[in-house]
Amino acid sequence: MRINFSFLPKGEKFFDLFEQGASNIVDTAKALQELVYKWDNVDARVKAIHDLEHKGDEITHRIMANLHSTFFTPLDREDIAALAQSMDDVVDFIQSATEAMHLYKVDTPTSSAVELANIIVHAAMEIEAAMPNLRHRNTLHLLHSRCVEINRLENDADRVHRKVLGELFTDPDCMDIINIIKWREIYEHMESATDRCEDVANVLEGVALKHA
Repeated sequence: MRINFSFLPKGEKFFDLFEQGASNIVDTAKALQELVYKWDNVDARVKAIHDLEHKGDEITHRIMANLHSTFFTPLDREDIAALAQSMDDVVDFIQSATEAMHLYKVDTPTSSAVELANIIVHAAMEIEAAMPNLRHRNTLHLLHSRCVEINRLENDADRVHRKVLGELFTDPDCMDIINIIKWREIYEHMESATDRCEDVANVLEGVALKHA
């Protein structure tokens, strides 16, 4: 199979795709937030998140296709691949959380699920706000404050996750073993989404340090 290589930088194409991916993360996070806030039309809401996950996959595939067909890239190749993968993982874990809620026929989301969803939305919005700063060397320094905030949000999610797991195993009202299994998995998917947001931040921070 012949691969047509371009020897000209395609910086704008990569940056466009990263910004589209970040916007898709926000859309997916907000769809999760609406799901746990309203908990109505659950089948349709879960399907919408599933579609957004497919959209994210398509953006990732386009980034990787461009990476393999472009000789000169605007960022280090490993950074492009790592950023694409970590962004894709955020959406994957959001979808996993919603699929688990749907599969396990959750009666109503918990206050902790709502709290984690809010954190995911805020982290996603920070990623979206950060992404345009990749385009220009003189704006790379602006990534730092966004990355710091994403790291803070991930720490908040860790705190909520630890607290709620402790409650699952100690609160007399939560001692139903099936309920524990369900919510432990859901919470872990949601917390993992914030971990992947932190992965995005770590890549962005590394890019800023290399190129600023």
